[in-house]
Amino acid sequence: MEGKAIDYLINEQIRDKEVRVIGVEGNQLGVMSISDAMGVAEEAGLDLIRVSPNANPPVCRIADYGKFRYEQMRKEKEAKKKQKSIDVKEIRLSPNIDMNDLNTKINMARKFLTKGDRVKVTLRFRGRELAYVNKRKEVLDDFAEKLSDISVIDKPAKFEGRSMIMFLAAKK
Repeated sequence: MEGKAIDYLINEQIRDKEVRVIGVEGNQLGVMSISDAMGVAEEAGLDLIRVSPNANPPVCRIADYGKFRYEQMRKEKEAKKKQKSIDVKEIRLSPNIDMNDLNTKINMARKFLTKGDRVKVTLRFRGRELAYVNKRKEVLDDFAEKLSDISVIDKPAKFEGRSMIMFLAAKK
């Protein structure tokens, strides 16, 4: 398991003169010198952990360091579980695609969009097809129009190399 990016300073590693101390039950013990805070932590048989170094004065908590790290990692894991990753699904078209084939591709895109994924629509040109790029942009426009009830154009059609690319995203 990986720890959090922030490494907490504990006990003698803390070099601040004054710190705001939070007790074992989460109650505020107030602002005190580092030596007084260390004494309170030693009395309780626990560690002094600097949890917020940017505050003025820095905030330290009295707790068992191992248990504290475990709690932080568990919170991170829970937050990660709740995140929804958005995938980009690609659909490739050719400039002279038949209407039935286009409808099949549109249904696939509709399925991806309802799942919450973004769709990258690629219109690939080969050989002489490159001479009629402007006429074939209508294939992408038609594709976007038929999905306009559930999607919005995220990035409009743009020519890159031998293909024209457009991104669609689900409506919020």
